Amino acid sequence: MSPLTERADRVAAAVKLHRAVARRRAARFLAEGPNLVESALRRGLVSEVFATAAALDRFGGLLADAPVYEVTERAAKALSDTVTPVGLVAVCRLPDVSLDDVLAAAPRLIAVAVQLSEPGNAGTLIRVADAMGADAVILAGNAVDPYNSKCLRASAGSIFSIPVLSETDETATVARLRDAGLQVLATTVDGEVSLADPEFERALAAPTAWLFGPEAHGLPTELAAMADHRVRIPMPGNAESLNIASAASICLYQSARS
Repeated sequence: MSPLTERADRVAAAVKLHRAVARRRAARFLAEGPNLVESALRRGLVSEVFATAAALDRFGGLLADAPVYEVTERAAKALSDTVTPVGLVAVCRLPDVSLDDVLAAAPRLIAVAVQLSEPGNAGTLIRVADAMGADAVILAGNAVDPYNSKCLRASAGSIFSIPVLSETDETATVARLRDAGLQVLATTVDGEVSLADPEFERALAAPTAWLFGPEAHGLPTELAAMADHRVRIPMPGNAESLNIASAASICLYQSARS
């Protein structure tokens, strides 16, 4: 096989990773742009990098230890899903982390997003959880693939800094968190406890798993019932609700303070 043919085959295989089913099958995903590629390199997850000549001129310094294939602008466009590709895409291995691993490390703060389908909100939640010192993010139930390109970009590299798990059985996941000794707090609009209650604030010092539901219909009733407390966020304004990333920002900040 000629080098050109091998490179074309590698590009073709990488392009398939735009689809979730291909990512799961190959246990690989694409990271695009210097910030994500640099974060993936620091984590040791990069298998190979595709870069145009212009991108190599701009970003070559951060690719010293990576296997790099120079590609045409046309190939770079096929590898990208942005309007203006920068010509730098890495194929990365999926991090090898499980819920067993997370729980074995005695976590103190975990964010659980239930049935979250919007990749931008998922990425923002991951970024917030990372900023607030959470030990993991769990996307539970029928949720977005965290290695979706929009989610990766919204996480601003935080997906490489904090364990992010996909757990399809949300009920079993919550049960495992409780069995591991974490208090489970569910955000609901009619929760019996206010996040602003000073006495409740002291309770946030305990190891905690926060449950956040989708904005449209909130947490499933049976899942909210499994929580130790159902917590409402005081909202003196006129908005009826917060999106999941905003709610997570407020609750995780309160936990971090405690």
